[in-house]
Amino acid sequence: MSIRLNKAIRELNIGLQTAVEFLEKKQELGEVKSDLNFKLSDEQYNALVGAFKNDKEVKNDAAKLFQKKPKEKKSATDHRAETLLKANRPQYKPVGKIDLEQLNKPVNKSSVAPTEKKSDPVVATAVSQAQDKKEAEKAVKTKKVDKPVVNDKPAEKKETVKSETSVKPKMENPVNTSKEKKVVDTKGVNTSKVEKKHDEPKKEVKAEVKAEPASTTSNTTTNSEVVEDKNDNGLFQTKNEKKMLNTPKVNVLGKIDLSTLNQSTRPKKKSKEERRKEREEKAGQGNGQGKKKRVRINKERVDINAAANQQQNQSGKKGGNNGGNKNGGKKNRNRNQKPLEVDDEAVARQVKETLARLTSKSQNKKGAKYRKEKRDAVQERLNAEAKAERKESKILKLTEFVTVSELATMMNIPVTNVISTLMSVGIMVSINQRLDAETINLVADEFGFKTEYVSAEVQEAVSEEVDDENDLVSRAPIVTVMGHVDHGKTSLLDHIRNTNVIAGEAGGITQHIGAYSVTLENGRKVTFLDTPGHEAFTAMRARGAQVTDIAIIIIAADDSVMPTTKEAIAHAQAAGVPMVFAINKIDKPGANPDKIREDLSQMNLLVEEWGGKYQCQEISAKKGLGVNELLDKVLLEADMMDLKANPNRKATGTIIESSLDKGRGYVSTVLVSNGTLKIGDNVIAGTSWGRIKAMFNERNQRIESAGPAEPAIILGLNGAPTAGDTFHVMETEQEAREIANKREQLQREQGLRTQTRLTLSDISHRIARGEFHEMNIIVKGDTDGSIEALSDSFIKLSTEKVKVNVINKAVGQISENDVMLASASDAVIVGFQVRPSADARRLADREGVEINTYSVIYDAIDDVKSTMVGMLDKVKKEIVTGQFEVKQVFKISKVGTVAGGMVTEGKVHSKDKGRVVRDGIVIHTAPIDALKRYKDDVKEVATGLECGISLVNYNDLQVGDIIETFTEIEVEQKL
Repeated sequence: MSIRLNKAIRELNIGLQTAVEFLEKKQELGEVKSDLNFKLSDEQYNALVGAFKNDKEVKNDAAKLFQKKPKEKKSATDHRAETLLKANRPQYKPVGKIDLEQLNKPVNKSSVAPTEKKSDPVVATAVSQAQDKKEAEKAVKTKKVDKPVVNDKPAEKKETVKSETSVKPKMENPVNTSKEKKVVDTKGVNTSKVEKKHDEPKKEVKAEVKAEPASTTSNTTTNSEVVEDKNDNGLFQTKNEKKMLNTPKVNVLGKIDLSTLNQSTRPKKKSKEERRKEREEKAGQGNGQGKKKRVRINKERVDINAAANQQQNQSGKKGGNNGGNKNGGKKNRNRNQKPLEVDDEAVARQVKETLARLTSKSQNKKGAKYRKEKRDAVQERLNAEAKAERKESKILKLTEFVTVSELATMMNIPVTNVISTLMSVGIMVSINQRLDAETINLVADEFGFKTEYVSAEVQEAVSEEVDDENDLVSRAPIVTVMGHVDHGKTSLLDHIRNTNVIAGEAGGITQHIGAYSVTLENGRKVTFLDTPGHEAFTAMRARGAQVTDIAIIIIAADDSVMPTTKEAIAHAQAAGVPMVFAINKIDKPGANPDKIREDLSQMNLLVEEWGGKYQCQEISAKKGLGVNELLDKVLLEADMMDLKANPNRKATGTIIESSLDKGRGYVSTVLVSNGTLKIGDNVIAGTSWGRIKAMFNERNQRIESAGPAEPAIILGLNGAPTAGDTFHVMETEQEAREIANKREQLQREQGLRTQTRLTLSDISHRIARGEFHEMNIIVKGDTDGSIEALSDSFIKLSTEKVKVNVINKAVGQISENDVMLASASDAVIVGFQVRPSADARRLADREGVEINTYSVIYDAIDDVKSTMVGMLDKVKKEIVTGQFEVKQVFKISKVGTVAGGMVTEGKVHSKDKGRVVRDGIVIHTAPIDALKRYKDDVKEVATGLECGISLVNYNDLQVGDIIETFTEIEVEQKL
């Protein structure tokens, strides 16, 4: 079951970036995208759970706490009064000696009401306290609503009339009693009550006042336990009067006599005990009945001073932090309304609405929604940028002009690793060979890189035309002859063409790739490509295999399957080209064709004679034996392939070779693969472009056009295109120029990216290795293929001690610019089949630049190798010349210690160095100071003769020592 990434990170309480980075490290689990809707596999999800299990547990604990909080709020809302009482109960401590039995006694009904004089100051004080605590009463308003959690309901108003005169010795509900204290009026209390309170000892009053701050609920508890008989003459406040008292109106306050507020004449405030007794009396009289009494006293005048006194008493009693103003303040303003009652449904509805507002806040407000979307978009963009930066380091930006060495430099790996990787998949390449896009992608994937071709828009600019099946006609096959050097490739083509190409090749070996069109006896045409067999021409063989239809692998019968032959077979197999084997030189003595077939079978290549699928023919190229049969087999393979092309379209093909002719300019050998190439066409090939001025066939005969599968030599390009490039015919010259310039720019940028500068680490490595030399070479040649072969061979010669750098390679004559470049970079110029101009030779003599020209590639490689050896310092090598055994020691003044003995091995020379060996351990090494036989100085002493030897500055010679003599010679290092 797949789980989306969004759900997984919410379950595990982790961020998106953390999860993506973790899964990217686990590449074996599969690819992951930085997308909340990305579906994770079971393995990826299990890996996340295993790695971030602790974060999930933390989130679950937090969720449990969050789920408990709403329930706690509901219980606090429903039972706030009980919670406060329970919280304050442990703090209740009796202070002073209070006779609780005395307090529980009912008050005498004949009590005297308080005088007017004493009530006035109390009213003023009450009003001032009510104003000071106005804000505090707002905060506790909700606590007042919580108090009516009792059994009594608002419907009890009707029952108060019947039970108002009943006497209740104990209060059934203490919270209800405290609620009804608010409606008790002090004016209705008899004066005898006050007089009784004044008669009590003052000591108890002080103790009671001091005990008040200890607990704000102790008085409430005491009041709830004392219930007295209610007096019929007791006065109660009406709803309107209570509201008027609690509302600070200016007209009411103006009736107070301010002269009574003087501190000197102000009467004493009632003690806490007196106020408590008054409240208990009134509570006992009006418990459950006071609300009905208000109706009966509506006609009576309400004394404001007495009412204010009652307000003062209540505020003094309730003056704590935890609900001290529950019964006073703003709540009394709503006395004309229905008394508040706590309804469970109302509470639940209010809580539900509050939670709904909290949860739907982000949905109702569009601004918050937009801000959240914006934050998510920014976070997603940042995540994408971070991921792009990580991928950027693993992306190779390159063109299809990259060589093997440049690709290795960009990936920062040894070039041998790249070559071995390609060899493992059957692709034989050289260090300087350019790779196509498919091969580059294969190597990059092997080493964990991704490729990005910056020349994609240039490639897309050359649009490929799609041919109609009706326009296709049969074309001649393109056959490549491949094999080891001197196995007879060119001899076979000479017999087919009836010419002698070998006579024109320097050294008797083919050093250029040649294209020939041959018309056979039956009238059919075949195009042959002759490739060099030397190991330096690997790139040429690879190009030949890429453009060919059929490959002829030629093997000498008197030899075996050579490494170059195996390489040619690998090229053909990599290109998917069918092969025909030709076993040559069967007329020579010692020829063994069956041995060749056996060698091929070991390479999993079975010929038809042995039950395989590969055709094989025994031939003799010199005598022409079996050549016609070989051509028949080649044509049979071509017929099976059904080769077709469209001649009526713009031509495309491949550059086979390019060179610089002094009289004609840049000359390119091309092989047309589709369409027809004509004089005047605008051609682009790699970074070169131009209009075709003239065309020749392989025999240097002028032609006007070349059709599919026909080779041609064209003139008119502005440079020498690289062998292997694909050419296209463009509509206009301007279009061709623009694409060529763009390609040239990309090629320069690619060269800058692949340049390596000398760093401090490189210098430290060189110092650690000791000596290090560099040899810079400029290669100039007659053809592009020969230049590539030379460059590959030179770069392969590099060792840890001597590095060969090909700083420039080009087609054409050695010019003055080449000499100046060589002078600036301390380089050697190597010319292959080219010569320097007169000005360039004079400049080279003046600048001291060495120019070497060659006609055979072997000679150039050998000379460069010997030059590299000469750059290395000679090493000293020890050669042991003899051994001398000490028989006796003589100490001679002014001479030192002389050892007398016999030469046991070899010869001891006077110019040798001696090494003293004692008990098989070398003690000292020093030159021989003197060598004497009897009294004469001698130059050497042969084996078995006695002589005397003394060493330079060494006298600790003992009997039995062996003196080993040796000489040092300098030997050239090997690469």
